Amino acid sequence: SSRVLWTLAVTQFEHRLVVVKMPKATKTAQKKVLPPAPYTLPGQAAPAAGKAEKKAPAPSRFAALFEKRNKICGIGGDIAPQRDVTHFVKWPLYIRLQRQKKVLNNRLKVPPSIAQFSNTLERNLATTLFKLLNKYKPETAAEKKLRIKKEAEAKAAGQAPVATAKPSNVKFGLKHVTSLVESKKASLVVIAHDVDPIELVMWLPALCKQQDIPYCIVKGKARLGCRSLA
Repeated sequence: SSRVLWTLAVTQFEHRLVVVKMPKATKTAQKKVLPPAPYTLPGQAAPAAGKAEKKAPAPSRFAALFEKRNKICGIGGDIAPQRDVTHFVKWPLYIRLQRQKKVLNNRLKVPPSIAQFSNTLERNLATTLFKLLNKYKPETAAEKKLRIKKEAEAKAAGQAPVATAKPSNVKFGLKHVTSLVESKKASLVVIAHDVDPIELVMWLPALCKQQDIPYCIVKGKARLGCRSLA
């Protein structure tokens, strides 16, 4: 009946689920044969297959005399190699201020009225200019005293005073030079680049351009003062 049929069905299903296991493939050990060298000279044999045996280096006869040892640079040890210790140095205050000022000048945007004082005359042109100024240097106190003495002696001797033209000398002083520029009597204006504070002469180049008077900027207010007061 139904129980017999169920048993037959289970039996047929079990026969269908039989798993067939395939045998494992055996690996055959094969040695790799190296190909011959791609470039061999004619008459030269190709290298033998397989790894070449490394020959041990022959012992040196100086091996026992000179032994390699690491340096120990501690206290009482080997001398340490030289190193750059600049970052350990504490520089003086004036050097630190100079460097800080230079960094600020590079970072800040300098206005044109101040930046123009960095464009000075070159060395050869400045030397020629100072030679010219040396010819027109004002008279010293001794020369002025001698000139007044000669005029007094000539007047005491009854001689008529000789009318001489006013000498052309170098004029100096900020107020005096400004008045000469405004009246267009100046021929050339020479300005130092390191006037402190710079606001004293910052407007002078613009005034010279307005009055059509040539001007130049030279290095060193002390150098310029020696020529004007000599």
